[in-house]
Amino acid sequence: MTINLSELADFGWKSFFTSQLETSDFDTFQPVRVTAVHRNALEITGMHAETTIPPFFAEDEEDRATVGDWLLIDPDTMHIDRILDRKSLFKRRAAGTGRHMQLIAANIDTLFIVTSCNQDFNVARLERYLALAQDAGVTPVIVLTKADLTDTPEDFERDAARLMPALCVETVDARDPASADRLTAWCGRGETIALVGSSGVGKSTLVNTLIGAQNIATAGIREDDAKGRHTTTGRMLHRLPSGGWLLDTPGMRELQLTDVHAGIDDVFSDVAELAQQCRFRDCGHDGEPGCAVEKPVAEGTLDPDRVRRWKKLLAEDAHNSASLSERRARDKQFGKMVKRMMKDKKMKRGD
Repeated sequence: MTINLSELADFGWKSFFTSQLETSDFDTFQPVRVTAVHRNALEITGMHAETTIPPFFAEDEEDRATVGDWLLIDPDTMHIDRILDRKSLFKRRAAGTGRHMQLIAANIDTLFIVTSCNQDFNVARLERYLALAQDAGVTPVIVLTKADLTDTPEDFERDAARLMPALCVETVDARDPASADRLTAWCGRGETIALVGSSGVGKSTLVNTLIGAQNIATAGIREDDAKGRHTTTGRMLHRLPSGGWLLDTPGMRELQLTDVHAGIDDVFSDVAELAQQCRFRDCGHDGEPGCAVEKPVAEGTLDPDRVRRWKKLLAEDAHNSASLSERRARDKQFGKMVKRMMKDKKMKRGD
């Protein structure tokens, strides 16, 4: 079976993936894309395949398959040969007190950060999503929904646009196909878009509108605090009429950042550039002499709340990244110990 790269482009294939193929791969393996991940199976799609296969096991979470991944499989046995390197990867520290890292999605081109024009609009949360997108090298677009709930939607648009230079902000009625059409510029053939945002902001409604079907369950918000109810329970790629692929994600109330220092610096580029001018390299921006960050705060030209959010994200990212690194080191040591014990056991048996 010969790999047809032109047809694969319909599924999101890029030259980035072609560069990873060996000459022998073209006649031996079939590229397929993961559209959903279940506990004991992967849903895949491709030129000649739309089925489920057993998951790809790996000790390290980052080496396991996630939604959006490209796999090379044997078309006869459906055995996975390998996961191709990712063009982009979204990950977070898993919710709760554990130190595990959770993969969210791979090979995303554009991230629609969905929030509504009510109490859900939260600058700190949006900055987290932006840092995630910037670190992954993915184009972020803030999508404002439920503009009918306010008399001043332009205030929300202004506050969102201020978060980053040249940031795209779109206000849409998630129920109206004509309104949602302004998002199709990012949804062309083979492009992959992910939607993120807290529950109740209209993500599922927007997915239904974009795919032109009522496939995703929807629910309203609580009247007392505008908090949403979870309707999406898993991540899945949906084919769009425009030729793109859309990934819906469950509402994430807790988004712990890990290994996204570069993304944080991009989102807070104004503060990060000032920090480079501090007298001391390890300046904590908390009363140290020669601090280039505190000076504009005192002068009223830099928002102190923005500086506090920047410091908080950097501290969180450093803590989570260190925790993850320590766990990986312990897992590696444990693996070596198990191999050593097995080797000693074989030697005692005389194998």
